[in-house]
Amino acid sequence: MENSAWTHTTVLLNEAIEALFNKPDAQADGPDPADGTYVDATFGRGGHSRLILSRLSPQGRLIAFDKDPMAIAEAQRITDPRFAIRHQGFRHLDELPSASAAGVLMDLGVSSPQIDNPERGFSFRFEGPLDMRMDTTRGQSVAEWLESAETRQIAEVIRDYGEERFAGQIAKAIVARRQERGPISTTTELAQLVADTVKTREPGQNPATRTFQAFRIFINAELEELQAALEASLDVLQPGGRLVVISFHSLEDRIVKQFIAQHSREVYDRRAPFAAPQPMKLKALDRIKPSAPEVAANPRARSAIMRVAMRTTA
Repeated sequence: MENSAWTHTTVLLNEAIEALFNKPDAQADGPDPADGTYVDATFGRGGHSRLILSRLSPQGRLIAFDKDPMAIAEAQRITDPRFAIRHQGFRHLDELPSASAAGVLMDLGVSSPQIDNPERGFSFRFEGPLDMRMDTTRGQSVAEWLESAETRQIAEVIRDYGEERFAGQIAKAIVARRQERGPISTTTELAQLVADTVKTREPGQNPATRTFQAFRIFINAELEELQAALEASLDVLQPGGRLVVISFHSLEDRIVKQFIAQHSREVYDRRAPFAAPQPMKLKALDRIKPSAPEVAANPRARSAIMRVAMRTTA
């Protein structure tokens, strides 16, 4: 059961909505942004969605996505007829009609209630089952995966998704523990094992931070889902529509940055050097970080980076 004490402060709230609704001068005579259909691809606890709804006209619409059953429960408290929620990951953006959205917002962070609820298993700070699934109604938990995963696979996940230089040692320790005393089943067991294995600690960071991040990203296929959602956004966005993405670690931000860069240039076919190039699909507009006052008020905002792009008219 979710505790009301597990509150969530939405990062870059006003900046994200301004970026989503801001209309370029060239479109001054175009449709009113308030009349458009918008997508909150990661509803979370609804901070962005509620502010979007406050900006919409009676004709506007908001479609939200989330895998987390608790997020769906929170969304059902919104009775606004302009709002609809889908219990799906945002890779399912491709199910929306082509060129139907005036803006797509993706907030890639794990919500504070997810982190702070011990039952979800996202945090090494609390004793709880080693789960980490965003959607607790389906799929395999981290504990279940670790029951049979091979040392090499565990090491690859920790290295690739956690950028952990001690990935090999941690993976060997996990498998050795499994063989000696049975599989790891709780967050504190995993955190202690990593702490015992990683002798060199980064200042101010728990030694288990990178391992927990890696397992969460892997078990939820987060990077693959992000890539699929970004590709789908190209089809869903109307010309002039905004893509706004808030990421919280380098792996996500690198994917977003490279995706925008890739589609912000004309593509020439080397096999047909005199043919007209394929026009660019996006125009990069901005890169925004939280202000010092926001980081001071909400330390979890410190690593956030928001990138903004516009779907071109081509």
